[in-house]
Amino acid sequence: MIRVLLADDQRLVRAGFRSILEDQDDIEVVGEAADGEAAVSACREFGPDVVLMDIRMPGMDGLEASRVIAEDDRLASVKVVILTTFDLDDYVYGALRAGAAGFLVKDTEPEELLQAVRVAVRGDALISPSVTRRLIAEFAGRVKGPRPDPRLDALTAREREVMQLVAAGLTNDEIATRLVLSPSTAKTHVSRIMSKVGARDRSQVVVLAYESGMVSPGWLAE
Repeated sequence: MIRVLLADDQRLVRAGFRSILEDQDDIEVVGEAADGEAAVSACREFGPDVVLMDIRMPGMDGLEASRVIAEDDRLASVKVVILTTFDLDDYVYGALRAGAAGFLVKDTEPEELLQAVRVAVRGDALISPSVTRRLIAEFAGRVKGPRPDPRLDALTAREREVMQLVAAGLTNDEIATRLVLSPSTAKTHVSRIMSKVGARDRSQVVVLAYESGMVSPGWLAE
């Protein structure tokens, strides 16, 4: 079973997501929280696989809660998916840097919500790659110049190529097709990249790719 925690200050939003999720045989909602502090506490109590986290909540917001979760070694397996709308501010890029696994728009279709939860657990790709690419491109463009990162020196030429495709939002299967590799080989490359650069998940690989200048917003393939 995939264990999900709902963190949103709107009770109706939580109820709607709960209804959709609990209708599935492989998903259960283990708890709810109306603010970031409660979300962190619930993570420590229930150990969910995925947290659907609203950014704007009273008290500790979703950004700070995501950062606390990412920095807690006991919660290393927890994937945070940010619930958002398109009238976004600088919280978005900050959420990626804080360790969020990706983004999900609040008015998403039920099928997309379910897929997002399952993809987050697999750690295969950022949530809604086309949406996430758009968000990252917008906010990464505000970074004041690339900052070369010595962690990238440890990567092989193939790993750098794979990292660029991860930054474009491609799944392991898509990377395998693009580079004529087996899916398992692509997955191995991604895992090695994360290990070498010390990334918690793929989202932090993407942030590093932009901030180091390995890729730029205009580079992204549609």
